[in-house]
Amino acid sequence: MNKKRERMKEFITHASGSVKLSAIIMGAGHFRYGSISKGLIYLLMEIAMIIYLIGRGFGDLKGFFTLGTQHADAWAGVKGDNSVVMMLMGIFAWIVVAAFLFFYVQNIRGAYAMQKRKEQGLLQKTLRKEFKELLDQKFYVLVLALPILGVCIFNVLPIIFMILIAFTNYGGNIVPPELVDWVGFDNFKKLMVLSKFGPTFVKILGWNLLWAVLSTALNYFAGLGLALLLNKECVKGKAIWRAFPILAYAIPGFITLLAFKFMFSYGGPINQIITANGGTAIGFLDLDAKWSARIIGLLVNCWISVPSIMLLATGHLSNRDASLYEAAKIDGAGRWAQFWKLTMPFMLFSTMPVLLGQFIGNFNNFGIFYFLRGGLYMDGYFLASDTDLLINWLYNLSIDNNYYCVGAAISLIIFFITSVISLVVYVKSPSYREEDTFQ
Repeated sequence: MNKKRERMKEFITHASGSVKLSAIIMGAGHFRYGSISKGLIYLLMEIAMIIYLIGRGFGDLKGFFTLGTQHADAWAGVKGDNSVVMMLMGIFAWIVVAAFLFFYVQNIRGAYAMQKRKEQGLLQKTLRKEFKELLDQKFYVLVLALPILGVCIFNVLPIIFMILIAFTNYGGNIVPPELVDWVGFDNFKKLMVLSKFGPTFVKILGWNLLWAVLSTALNYFAGLGLALLLNKECVKGKAIWRAFPILAYAIPGFITLLAFKFMFSYGGPINQIITANGGTAIGFLDLDAKWSARIIGLLVNCWISVPSIMLLATGHLSNRDASLYEAAKIDGAGRWAQFWKLTMPFMLFSTMPVLLGQFIGNFNNFGIFYFLRGGLYMDGYFLASDTDLLINWLYNLSIDNNYYCVGAAISLIIFFITSVISLVVYVKSPSYREEDTFQ
């Protein structure tokens, strides 16, 4: 902070008049110190920004705050304002303003740098020379510029829009041509307070956390156990045994899920075997099949996810230091002690980022219960069932029932929960705290 203040004082004291004039007329400092082409670019940029602001920029920024004031009236022929479009254009206007401010600062910094070069008796860099340096020394900037622009347009803009929707009343009957309003944190209060949303949110959140922990642990230890088993010297035909899980992994997930749904249905092979032996058909995925449906979901997710963990663990286990295990045997450590004291720390160090990715993927695993049991609305739940995760409930609310604002609020809560848990676990993990241990 003190360095910034010192730099600001130095700039105010030593900057020439033409450099300070660059704060009003962009490119003035560059014109003064001989970089005509670059100064002209900055000047045209400022003119274009002024034209944009006068033409529609100020209107888009105002519309971002008001979200429209004119109601549509079909009888009177009044078109009215579209709040969603005004929000999008307002976001775009803020992005344009932010980009302009970046170049505005670069304009002043560049002019001040040119002043210093002249005071030191150095030759000024021409635009052609700077472009040559960009191609030579900072080619990555030029290559990454287009992808970053694409990410901003197709990823960042929708994310910002989704975040802002969580603070509006958009959804239900309030959709264009009706005007949308800002409501602050009312949607988050609805999830906690209203009898329609609150109990369902608490139930689904508790099950979602339990599901994420159980499924991640089950997948990880099953994959690691399978990799340890296949690494045993006594196992013959390892390539063949490894091929079977890979085949299960290669089949598209939704096909596997639909196959398991049929398998556990009333007319599926499992119930056919039960009834053929004199039993009664069991509704494994029926309305009242709460825990049986949940356990089936855990096992099916394990079937889909274990092969990738097995392949990952197999690669890491091949890099273990065998001398550590020999020393542990000499000291009298059994296989269980070796696993917990040597194998697990090594694997957690190597795979913690992947494990966190698995946790986030399981927390937001939309497909498992959507294909196994989707479309069920149960008593005690608002537009959800007892196996739905937050991501499934978000889909039911926003896509099927137009509760867009509440769905956006849930998505923000999902992001907050997963990011906080992932960050805390990673900071506490050996991958972060003991980086040099296995190097």
